[in-house]
Amino acid sequence: MASTSNSKSIAEDEDEEEEELARFDDFTLASSWERFISDIEVVCRQWLADGPQNLLVKGAVPMDLSNGLYKVKSEFKYAMKSYCMEYYFKTTNDGKVADWNQTLHDLQLSFGVKEFVMIAPQSASGVVLDSPEASKLLSAVAIALSNCSSLWPAFVPVHDPSRKAYIGIQNMGTVFTRRFEADRIGSQVPIKLMHLEGLYELFVSKFAYTRMDLSMQQFKIHFKMRLTYRTPTYDDDDEVHEADDGIMESGGNAESETRKKTQWDDDCPWSEWYTTDDPVKGFELLAIWSEITAESSLEMAELENASPLEAEKWFLHPCFSENFDISDVKTVGFASQLCLLVKALEMSLEAQFMEDFVSAIENSGSDNAKSSAVIPPPTVLDRVLKDLFHQVAEAQPYLSTGEHKGSRAIKGAPLDSLFAQFCLHALWFGNCNIHAIAVLWIEFVREVRWCWEESQPLPRMPANGIIDLSTCLINQKLHMLAICIDRQRQQGTKLSDVSQHDDTPDDAKEDLQDQRFFSPHEVSEGFEGERESQSTSNGLLGPKTEEVSYNPKHHEIATSKIATSTFSKSSEHDRRGSAGALPDMMLLHSREIMHAPITQDPPLMTEDMHEERLRAAEASADSFSFSAQLEKEILVSDMSAFKAANPDAVFEDFIRWHSPKDWEDDYSEIGVSQTSTVEGSKNEWPPRGRLSKRMSEFGSSWRKIWNEAPALQASKQKPLLDPNREGEKVLHYLETLRPHQLLEQMVCTAFRAAADTLNQTSFGDLKQMTTKIGQLYLTMSSPLKYVQSYSRSGDGDIIEDVRRLCVIFGHVEKLLTLAASLHRNFLQAPSLAEAIFSDYYDYYQQKMGSGSMQGDSKKEFKKKHEIRARERDVVASMFTPPTANQSWRKVLSMGNLLNGHEPTLREITFSKRDRVSKSYYTASASKFYQQEIETYRMYVCETSNDLRVALAVASCD
Repeated sequence: MASTSNSKSIAEDEDEEEEELARFDDFTLASSWERFISDIEVVCRQWLADGPQNLLVKGAVPMDLSNGLYKVKSEFKYAMKSYCMEYYFKTTNDGKVADWNQTLHDLQLSFGVKEFVMIAPQSASGVVLDSPEASKLLSAVAIALSNCSSLWPAFVPVHDPSRKAYIGIQNMGTVFTRRFEADRIGSQVPIKLMHLEGLYELFVSKFAYTRMDLSMQQFKIHFKMRLTYRTPTYDDDDEVHEADDGIMESGGNAESETRKKTQWDDDCPWSEWYTTDDPVKGFELLAIWSEITAESSLEMAELENASPLEAEKWFLHPCFSENFDISDVKTVGFASQLCLLVKALEMSLEAQFMEDFVSAIENSGSDNAKSSAVIPPPTVLDRVLKDLFHQVAEAQPYLSTGEHKGSRAIKGAPLDSLFAQFCLHALWFGNCNIHAIAVLWIEFVREVRWCWEESQPLPRMPANGIIDLSTCLINQKLHMLAICIDRQRQQGTKLSDVSQHDDTPDDAKEDLQDQRFFSPHEVSEGFEGERESQSTSNGLLGPKTEEVSYNPKHHEIATSKIATSTFSKSSEHDRRGSAGALPDMMLLHSREIMHAPITQDPPLMTEDMHEERLRAAEASADSFSFSAQLEKEILVSDMSAFKAANPDAVFEDFIRWHSPKDWEDDYSEIGVSQTSTVEGSKNEWPPRGRLSKRMSEFGSSWRKIWNEAPALQASKQKPLLDPNREGEKVLHYLETLRPHQLLEQMVCTAFRAAADTLNQTSFGDLKQMTTKIGQLYLTMSSPLKYVQSYSRSGDGDIIEDVRRLCVIFGHVEKLLTLAASLHRNFLQAPSLAEAIFSDYYDYYQQKMGSGSMQGDSKKEFKKKHEIRARERDVVASMFTPPTANQSWRKVLSMGNLLNGHEPTLREITFSKRDRVSKSYYTASASKFYQQEIETYRMYVCETSNDLRVALAVASCD
């Protein structure tokens, strides 16, 4: 019983203690606001402990500024609201705020701070609309920073976001505390505040407590000023009015004058195919006055009338067009159309003939198929064909000025050639889909056949010369066709000349008919070119035959006097087909002067013809004999012509003229010079020498051919090239060309022609651009050499490589338009164009060569270039005086005019400095603070219709 009573008494005592505790208020527990301060303090201490370098490692985000500003952030909750606190810092701590020529954060510019903390609610506006809430937030951050012994300034955005209003506070480590406040007047700015005099008095009123007129007082005020000018832009109304005025004065035709209005790139090489916006819409000029002292408002009034040419520094910044500096915006140019052509290459394997793609659209009832395969109307097609075939000036496709030295590494066609122009037109025909290309190609081949059937010269193609095997096969075929057409025209011309002269002997008529397939060389023109072409053709006669170039010093054509006498002496032999005498060479048996014969041009062959002969030679058991047999027609023609020109010649004479390396001279073995050899040969006859081993061996094919070859001049011989047969073969190739074969050659040619077109751009001495273009050709040559094997391999990586090449091409094309624009803007100061382009090139370098531009696409180019004193006049001339039509519309409210243009933005920083001391943190810091500090600072940013003021005041609390 006793234990029961004791337990009851203990329970009663515990109940009484609980009641007493319930009525007790424990003031040691933190409130929600104190916990909010504690959370902020923990984050701030962590940031202070990490330092800038560790914060970068932990993922600090770089700002889109040029002064290396980074930020980290942390989120908090207080009173059912979420807040975000951001710490802005720089990795370098030099104790100085960045200059005005750099791009600064708005708070750095407004209050002159370097690193700072900003806290704002996580809401749609991102500002604090309630004043008590803003004060409470600022107090919480200030207490937390004070507990951390941090000197970071803290800011809170307030009011409407458009006002860019802030309040802030900073513990300066002394008995002083700096408070910040900024706000903006968006309209109805007082007239007085639009002038420097009124702004000066506004700043003085913040610390000068006097009832007297402030304009009569003198205060030593430090200030600096930055004026921003924008090169004038002319709208359509200005151009129309100016054109009308000029027409009225000159009495001209309004319609004709309107047509003269041109685009900025009308004289650029790409303007024939497309036009693009000028990447540089204008320039911003920054004129800066720094560290000026004024003691009265009158001095400010005088400064307002000063010329910007008196400013201490000038900085220039290009203003790009709206979409130029945005990487993910697709622009129309060669690169975009080349991407469409690559897509057409992928689809080319879907049909066997080009006509199949045309019929597929005609037979398709789907609207989607017809809309995706846009085919221009016949009028557009006629205009393209007219440009290709009828509106052609004298063209020299192989002497194009725009051809880069690396262009020949790409197996395409020269820029001015017919096929290259076809490919460039195809890029813009419709939307460059396979169906539109098929329509254009079919009509293109029809026009080519018309030229052939009507014996009309093939435009944009040379009708002579050798076929360039480094070009694509279609270009080789068109070159062959042009030569065949020219041979046909020569035949028709000579036959008509013969028919008009009835008194011409029959033998002469026959000679003219036979001469239609060769190019005779007159004696007066010299024999060097004929001998050179002859030796070139003989390089294919056998593996041991060496190419020999004719030496004009030792084998010269005889003068007309010598030739005449020689012809008279050998008249009994009926010498025919001679191009002239070789006075230093004599026939071995008759000791007569040797004559060089007129020979036929070697037959032209395209790449596929060479490959066909090579395959036939490989299939033969005796490749050497077969190779000689393939060239037998040429050799027979040369031997026959030589016999006709030299009736008493023997095989050894032909070898001495045709292949000198196969004639071994005894004089060279005993060390006698060639000059003395020639002189000795006249006295010692016959000259000492012999055939080479391969020519003297038994059963030599050359000697056999010599014995069988008749003495027949070139005009009487069967032509080596049959233009009718070869021309029809070319047309058959073009008409039966498979789609993938056409598109493979089109892709290579289009890349080469587009690059050659851009290479014609005039951009001055921009070395980086020149290097980049050279790199583009090297980059193109590697993937494009595999394109023509795409149909055989079906490798999808080839298409992906070419697509990446399109991206790289677009980068270079973009830089080239900028280089052209800068060059024409700074013709009088090329160094400025080079400096600005170099800065942009370094900025853009990281984007080139990759298809992905994520992360960098939002970064803008903001670097400014300092203008030297000797360049200021050139920059000032870009600000042309406004016309009368422009002047009446503008009310000039600010001074400092530059050629009649007021600044678009004026920024001024006023400051008043005092000396302070007494640090309450450390005794050793007192010496550091024995210096001037800005006790008052006011930043003013204004335009012609708004005003923003930011004030910082250091006070003793």
